[in-house]
Amino acid sequence: MDVRQLEYFLAIVDSGGFSRAATALYVSQPSLSQAMQALERDLGSDLFHRIGRRAVLTEAGTALIEPARAAVRSLELARASVGTVQALRGGALDIAAMPSQAVEPLSTLIQRFAVRYPDVVVRIRAAFTPRDVVELVRTGACELGLVATPGPLAERGVVTHRTWEQRFVLVTPPDGPFPAGVPVNCAALSGHRLIVGQRGTGMRMFVDSLRHQGIEVGIAVESEHRVSILPLVLDGVGFAVVTEAWRELAERTGALVLDLEPRAALHVALVSRTAELTPAARACLELAAATHEASPPDTR
Repeated sequence: MDVRQLEYFLAIVDSGGFSRAATALYVSQPSLSQAMQALERDLGSDLFHRIGRRAVLTEAGTALIEPARAAVRSLELARASVGTVQALRGGALDIAAMPSQAVEPLSTLIQRFAVRYPDVVVRIRAAFTPRDVVELVRTGACELGLVATPGPLAERGVVTHRTWEQRFVLVTPPDGPFPAGVPVNCAALSGHRLIVGQRGTGMRMFVDSLRHQGIEVGIAVESEHRVSILPLVLDGVGFAVVTEAWRELAERTGALVLDLEPRAALHVALVSRTAELTPAARACLELAAATHEASPPDTR
């Protein structure tokens, strides 16, 4: 077994098949297949069921994913500890983020990181629930992650470095029933229809909490695609409760953004895997800490 075989194996897992993995790795498919056959012989077990052009993980293949990621990450760490990457003149940083947090605080953090370390490639992995983010970080698929939860993060297997708060706001069409500049009491949402994310997301938890309080809000649309929220609001399908990170974008599209009372917020945590981090990940954490110290408190 060598690390190249493990990298090939993970590429097949992440790409969903041999053909796509070969393209991503810039190797021929026969070479990729031969490498996997050699790995399977070494392990004494098939890693994939080959069904036509599809490659479906066997139980042994599933068991190999996490240790393979750990081995590849360990090699990356060794490489990153010497040469140009040690000086952050190369390399990559993998970050997992949920959609709202990919707007803020991630965009600001990456902008400052890119200015300081322009030769480091930042790769953002999409995740739709806090559990998705934690799993990507815990298993080594990403080194850092931004997790949004209604309360303090209670997940194990990751290290929490700092937290932000993102206040919930209401987004309506410009000709909606609520006047601009006046906070909306949550009770006033009774009888209105909302566009929400899927279960497990912070915005969905907030809307569900309103219903548990007896505020009779309806669900107009449940969408995993956050890019659809603002167009649906502007088309009059329903209102949306999102985080403060959406304010600037929503206002640029012509939507009305209103504060909600009583105030409620998401806790956004920056987390890392428990293993030793690459220099790029450590630098990003240091930059996040410095940004936090320099930022004024939110007094709204």
